[in-house]
Parts: sequence; structure tokens; C-alpha cells
Amino acid sequence: MPERVTIAWEGGTVSGRFVPANGSTGVLLAHGAGLGQDHEWMVYVRDGLAAAGIPVMTFDYPYMEAGRKAPNPARILLACHRAALAELRTRVVRVVLAGKSMGGRMGSHVAADGEDVAGLVFYGYPLVGVGKTEPRDVSHLADVGAPMLFVQGTRDRMAPLDLIEPVVESTPDTTIHIIEDGDHSFRVLKRTGREPFEVLDEVVAATADWISTL
Repeated sequence: MPERVTIAWEGGTVSGRFVPANGSTGVLLAHGAGLGQDHEWMVYVRDGLAAAGIPVMTFDYPYMEAGRKAPNPARILLACHRAALAELRTRVVRVVLAGKSMGGRMGSHVAADGEDVAGLVFYGYPLVGVGKTEPRDVSHLADVGAPMLFVQGTRDRMAPLDLIEPVVESTPDTTIHIIEDGDHSFRVLKRTGREPFEVLDEVVAATADWISTL
């Protein structure tokens, strides 16, 4: 069972879940815009990484903690994210910032703003916003200064490979792991014969293998 954590940030408190493991490098796993830390996707990836020997902490952003659907402004999300990072740093030697969609994007801004982290993992980087056609500005990625892993599905409409691969290729020390037939949450079509947990096992394994190289 994960340890329940209370994370104090400048606007109040949010809840977290910490799963200890033997490794000294921990993962701060941030949720996406539409799902919280207790969603089955987050729990499966969290527990899979912990089973691989990687300590993991998740947390809810303030809007999710309050039961609201609309994400907070970026400055609030980032303040909360930094507080969660500070909390995890009291438990591990080094931290990798990981996140699903929006959570990964927020992590990239935290790192680009100067936080010293061991690496970043993006589970479906939201390069193209919902209802948008033009990609977001990702120039801040050049300021991260840490290795990065993009895990991207070939059917992800928010990060078409023809748009995300040039980002990866132009950013130093950056790797991409492609989930064949995966959408933004790595769901695959039934015709592939793959179960959802099998795909997430691939995601976890790719992450753990990459972290072992840091």
C-alpha cells in the first residue's frame, strides 16, 4: 500500500501517494489534465515502476484535489509541482520528473526553470492542444539540461510522429520510445490482440530501462 503524503504548497495542501523501493533515483509522476493520481492508468504505472525498484510519488494538482474538471492556471500547477518535487527530494537521492500529457509538460517547465533533476519522462507529450492545429512552443526544452525520454503512441492526435520526432531529434540527449498503434493514453485497437496492461507493461519497462542508464 502506498504511503499517503500531504504536500504543502503556497496555496494550501494537496495529497500524494509514495511507494518506496530500493532505488536511490525516484520518480515524481504527475497526472494528466483529465485524470487524477488514483486513476487506474496512474496506479498501474506507479506500481509497475515501484516493482522495478524505483521509488515513486504521485500527487494531485489543486483543481483535481478540489474535485474540479478545469485545470488551474499554469503558475498554480507549477507551484504545486515544485512543492511535490521538494517533498520527494526528502525521500530519495535523485528525482526523475515524469508525467502523463499535461503533467509531463508541466514537469518540463519546472526543469527548464532551473530545478536540478536527473531526467524527464513524457507519457504522451501534448504537442498539439485539444482543438488546435498548430504545435505548442517547445523552445523551453533546450533549457532543461537533463536527459529526456518521450513515450509516444503512433495514433496520438496530440503528438503526431511527424511533429514530435523532429523535436526529439533537435533536442540534445533525448530519446523516443514508440508505442505501436497507441493513442494518447497508449490504448491500442482490438485487432492488435494486445491487452491494455500489456501495453502499460511495455511503457513501464521502457521507463525503467531508460532510468537505469542515467
